[in-house]
Amino acid sequence: MAVTSEELGTQDIKKLLIKQAIPSSVGILFMSVNILVDTIFVGQWVGSLAIAAVTVVLPITFLISSLGMAIGVGGGSVLSRALGSGNKEKAITVFANQVMMTFCLSSIFVFLGLFFSEEMLLLFGANGNIMEPAKEFFFPVLIGVPFLALCMMGNNVIRAEGKPKFAMVSMIIPAFVNILLDILFIKFLDMGIFGAAMATLISYTSCFLFVLWFFVSKSEMKLHFHHFRFDKKIIREITSLSFVTFSRQGVVSILAIILNHTLYTYGGEHSVTVYGIISRMLMFALFPVLGITQAFLPIAGYNYGAENYNRVKETILTSIKYAGFLAILIFVIILFFAKSIVAVFTTDTNVIAETPNALRWVFAASPIIAVQLIGAAYFQAAGKAKKALFLTLTKQGFFLIPLVLILPTFLGIFGVWVAFPIADILSTIITGLFLKKEMNENLIETTDGKLL
Repeated sequence: MAVTSEELGTQDIKKLLIKQAIPSSVGILFMSVNILVDTIFVGQWVGSLAIAAVTVVLPITFLISSLGMAIGVGGGSVLSRALGSGNKEKAITVFANQVMMTFCLSSIFVFLGLFFSEEMLLLFGANGNIMEPAKEFFFPVLIGVPFLALCMMGNNVIRAEGKPKFAMVSMIIPAFVNILLDILFIKFLDMGIFGAAMATLISYTSCFLFVLWFFVSKSEMKLHFHHFRFDKKIIREITSLSFVTFSRQGVVSILAIILNHTLYTYGGEHSVTVYGIISRMLMFALFPVLGITQAFLPIAGYNYGAENYNRVKETILTSIKYAGFLAILIFVIILFFAKSIVAVFTTDTNVIAETPNALRWVFAASPIIAVQLIGAAYFQAAGKAKKALFLTLTKQGFFLIPLVLILPTFLGIFGVWVAFPIADILSTIITGLFLKKEMNENLIETTDGKLL
């Protein structure tokens, strides 16, 4: 049964979090399986070099489409707090501005991508033999990016409304479409990596059509023509929080550039393939933790907007406890089954030899990442953009990028892998300190739940 926006402020936190997290987790799982299976298919049916090409291209397309995610998350925070305070008209106006911002910005970046494609691919690490398959994969996927951006934006608005099951379905549909078309285009029609790209393009379109159907027929956010006007105040409010998510993705893209070049320098093309497998596992294996983080955002945002600070604090503590338990379980599975996991992706002996230990090191600090993820998400849900931005950039920007640049000069390729747990530990400590201070000073428990 769907959760209405009002129930975000009244239902039991544990039940509400589970009710929100399960669809979010399932949606992320299918999205992750989609990318994972894509990687397995191109690895097994095209070759390990194709994995390297996909590893180069996806950070570019995700950077552009993350405009939609950023506007969705940032606007979703504004929208949740507007619903929490009873201002539904503002929530609808926010949504209309999200739609216009996402379409305009993603389209501009796609045109830039088309004109400067080779320069972009070289920048993101399409070195040596990686360039040709990267080009073949890049163009069809790039055309579908505005659809993906609108899907990402819409998905966050759907969750902000308290309807996570529809958000889940919007992520399941493109996964099924992509997997089925991958089999058809790559295996049976022998279209190679271009077939994988066409399958991805069509899957993005299918997702967009479902999201469009939801907002036309099921959403509380009923848009009318007069809503489609740019509101400077709302745009500033959305942008201040959207900048947090987009900055994170921007830093992730910078990290991808540095990683791909560093890996190529110290380990060659096969090391880029190794990270291609690891990056897919980072998205796939952590899906329940990310699902809880996504479920946390609308609950915390709504109750913060309603000034029900007791429920905000309870949501933080419950989310960290559940996400922490799941992260420990994931780490144990990676620790013991790393070799079996890697064998699914490729038959390349060099890749199989290097990847299992690299995978274990990259996941080594995953048991503590719940504090990092929930802590940064809280400040975004509460509309505290500067702190959210700082904490969001801490892992990749302040620690991981410098460590990836420095450690390989002393430790070689191992320096890349060990940089991940070190960055996780340092960023978790900082986020934990910020969150503890916030809870002690600004989320003080009172009889009626209001702030002192």
